Amino acid sequence: MKIRVIGGGLAGPEAALTAARLGCDVELYEMRAMVDGKPRLTPAHQTVEFGELVCSNSLKSESPNTAPWLLKQEMRRAGSALLRLADETAVPAGHALAVDRVEFSRRIAEAIAAEPSIRVIREEVKQLEPTEGITIVASGPLTSGALSEEIQRITGSDHLAFYDSISPIVDAETIDMERVYFAARWDKGTADYINCPMNREEYDRFYDALVNAEAAESKAWEKLEYFEGCLPIEVLARRGRDTLRFGPMKPVGLRDPRTGRTPWAVVQLRKENLRADSYNLVGFQNHLKWGEQARVLRLIPGLENARFLRYGQIHRNTYICAPLLLDELLRLKKQPRILFAGQISGVEGYTESIATGLLAGIYASALAQDKEPTPIPRETALGSLVHYITHADANNFQPANITFDLLIPLEEELRKKIRDKKERHRIQCERALEAFDAWRVTADHGSNKQVFI
Repeated sequence: MKIRVIGGGLAGPEAALTAARLGCDVELYEMRAMVDGKPRLTPAHQTVEFGELVCSNSLKSESPNTAPWLLKQEMRRAGSALLRLADETAVPAGHALAVDRVEFSRRIAEAIAAEPSIRVIREEVKQLEPTEGITIVASGPLTSGALSEEIQRITGSDHLAFYDSISPIVDAETIDMERVYFAARWDKGTADYINCPMNREEYDRFYDALVNAEAAESKAWEKLEYFEGCLPIEVLARRGRDTLRFGPMKPVGLRDPRTGRTPWAVVQLRKENLRADSYNLVGFQNHLKWGEQARVLRLIPGLENARFLRYGQIHRNTYICAPLLLDELLRLKKQPRILFAGQISGVEGYTESIATGLLAGIYASALAQDKEPTPIPRETALGSLVHYITHADANNFQPANITFDLLIPLEEELRKKIRDKKERHRIQCERALEAFDAWRVTADHGSNKQVFI
């Protein structure tokens, strides 16, 4: 039975490659395409490539016993294709997994082209009528208007929408290296981040310019409901003069080796690729006019003459109310041959999107063979993520990254006994991986091929 995957971002290719590996024929749809020699894009994308990273190039922490690390460990054990490619295209980023975004996309395209069971179709999907096969909707936060209306018609539920911003990227050659220094916070990992230190006077000047900068124009129909975990920096700044110093410009753990002192505030720059010819401003997503961005960002020490390869932008993120619509296998309750994965399912973040694509591919391959999949255990990070989007309060539902808050907490007696948070997290990770390995051994997921690599 054929599987149709809609979306060529992160979740879609992961689902397609997983289902193909498990013996299914897959049609992978992507609406971004070259039309009459010109790219047909979305408001946030700059290419028609698979797996384009429109914001940061980081898949978050690789520090052992953190929640992002745990999720990636489970994905690696499950044979995630995109996470393997991320590991292969990694660039130095301290204790985080960051990728060369161009090479990452190229490798995804190569993997898809090398898979004879995947047929790529470059056209917009506008209908989700039940077919003989299985459909995975992984159309992402920029789902087209026509498909959004179709999803709303089928689900009988209104969409929720919030707005997300992307960070600026600066040309490395235009950074004044005499004014900055390399360091990783608390010296974790290697010193791969460029740090732009500010004294109090420089910070105050930057802050005043930022909060008074002119915002980009919004359409009359737009209602700006930002995701709390990815607020534009100017919105965050308006919460108080020191908010940035305890957020994206936090100087703690970033002692300047030239002076031996901790700056008043720090702006961190992270490599975009292995050539290190461009850096993105960590946490500096914004919704300012481009001219205003250039004026304000050049107040940052070291960026006085910076050339920006990309300015911060804002784009629409669309997602369904998963607690009302999806079951634990990511299927629509009313139409169980339709699954959702990626950000449209209610998760937030690159890794989380790939993770749900992985699960959707595993589940769809079983369903395509008329077998019932075995759900991922709640005790795992993958299971906790799915549990959140399918069991959260529907009236206050917001997309979520993986955090320890989503995992099953330790027993109260054990929490009282173990006061050290790191040790509690280690135990939670140990239990999660044990549950995952048990699932891996006992669940065949209805496939005639090996699920786990």
